[in-house]
Parts: sequence; structure tokens; C-alpha cells
Amino acid sequence: MMVPLALLVLGGLAASMAPRVLTRADWPDREPVLALWVWQCVVAGVLLCCALAMALSAAAAWEAVRGNVFAPAPHGVVEAYALTAYGPWAAPLAVALASGAVWTAAMLTREIRDARARRRRRRAELLVRSPRLPGEDRGAERLVVLEGDHPEAWLLRAGTAPQLVITTAALRRLNDSQLDAVLAHEQGHARARHDWLLHCSAALANGFPQVPVFAAFRDQVHHLVELAADDSASRRSGRLATALALALVELNEDRGVFGPCPTPLSHVPDRVLRLLAPAPRLTAGRRLRLTAVAALVPFVPVLVTFVPGLSVLGAR
Repeated sequence: MMVPLALLVLGGLAASMAPRVLTRADWPDREPVLALWVWQCVVAGVLLCCALAMALSAAAAWEAVRGNVFAPAPHGVVEAYALTAYGPWAAPLAVALASGAVWTAAMLTREIRDARARRRRRRAELLVRSPRLPGEDRGAERLVVLEGDHPEAWLLRAGTAPQLVITTAALRRLNDSQLDAVLAHEQGHARARHDWLLHCSAALANGFPQVPVFAAFRDQVHHLVELAADDSASRRSGRLATALALALVELNEDRGVFGPCPTPLSHVPDRVLRLLAPAPRLTAGRRLRLTAVAALVPFVPVLVTFVPGLSVLGAR
């Protein structure tokens, strides 16, 4: 039972230590895209540990599974894993891990279903408040202006064409460059498909609230995708950084964001300061090293899984 236990220990260490290391680091806010990549690699590594441990435990417990898992492998490779010595608790472990996999799939399915229902509801409300004109192309990207007393702007996916929805109160406050910056920010979300990251992180955190890495992943994704979209807008043009900072102030100053008391949008002042006085980026070499190290995280459980088989093949 050494390999499944090693995988579970490895996954447990990653799930408990990675949030502490990443949340205390000072570079993620400077490189949000890289930070998102690191978080995804860590979560993928944890999930791979569980999936591979489940496969080996199931192979030890049931002959049918063993035949499928080790079908192309020589007989000596199967013996290297000592599956018959795993004991009677291989089956309960495999069932527990399989139940976790099914629960994860169910949570992700529910999250996507709820998100689609919310989008359909918002599209229906939007069509009531802003009906399409005769002959208007349903697939065309468009700016939708709504009557509203509160300055708001958001991106609504309608099929393949995202729509920027903005209220008249926001239009009265934003000039042309600020409106361009808001549009570039929202287009950054759409191009990077940040909605899928948000759905996956929410599904894992809601399905396994006691696992620190999943809760931290959800919280950090919500923060980092906003910074990544800010960077996407500001790097298109230097003037958009200042325009976006001013737009954030105009859109949020009536919500108590910039007061002394914390609010759900208390990260907005930090985003404004970051846009006006950006910290220097990491060097290209350090970014490359962090990218490579993160890519190794999901590779480690695969290597641990194949070590017994590779040692047998290498000895031949």
C-alpha cells in the first residue's frame, strides 16, 4: 500500500502547505496570470494524487479493475506494485476516493447549471429592459445601455458574443477613455475565460469546505482574475491604466469602498493604487523558473505512481 499512501500524504502536504506559501508571497499581485497558473497546478496536483491513489487502490481490490489499469504492462510491472499485499482496506479507500470524485463532478455540474440559469435570467431581464431592434444581429457584440440611478458596468455572455452592459448613471460619470478602459477590462475576462476558473474554484470550495487549498483557491481566483483583467487592459495602452483607475473610483465611490470601514469591495482601493503606481514585474528568468516549478507539481504524483513500474523496466 506504499504508493497510494505516498500519494495521499503528498496530496495532503500540498493541500495544507501551498495556501500558506502562496498567500504569504509578495509576487502574486505583481504577476496575477502566473499566480493563477501556479494555483491551477497545485490544485491539479492534489486532484491527481487522489485520482491515482484511487486507481491503484481499486486495482488492488478488484481483478477487473486491475486488468484494465495494468492491461498493457508486463507481468513483472504488476508484481512490482505488490497489489495483493494492500490488505482489506484497499476497497474502502477506493470507494471513498471514488465518492469524492463523483461529488466533485456533481458540484461542478451544479455550479455550471446555476451559472447558466443566472445568465439566462439576466439575459431575459436585459431583453425586457433593452429589447433588440428589428434586423439586429443576435450574435453581434454590442454595448447595452440601461436606465439606472447607480453607476454599474458588467459583462454578460450571450451565446458567443459577450455584451457590455452599462447604466446611464455610469455613462454620465465616465468619459470616453474610461469607458474604453472598462470595456478592455471586461474583454480581458472574456478572452481568458475567467468564468471557468471561477466555476471550478467555487465547485471545489463548496464541495469540500474543510480542505484549505480549495477554499484558498476560490478566494485567490476571485482576487487574481480582477488583477489579470486590469493588466490586460493597461498593457493594451498605458493611458488605459490611469483611465481604468479613475473609472473604478467613479463606479465605486458611492458604495463606501474608500471609507475606513471594510466592505465586500475593499480590494478596489488596492486595485486603484496598483494601476496608478504599479510595482515592477518579476524578471523574465524568475517568471520562467516559477512557471517550470509549478508545472512540476502535477508531474510529481505521476512520477511517484510510475516509479515501481519504471524501476522494473529499467532493470531489464
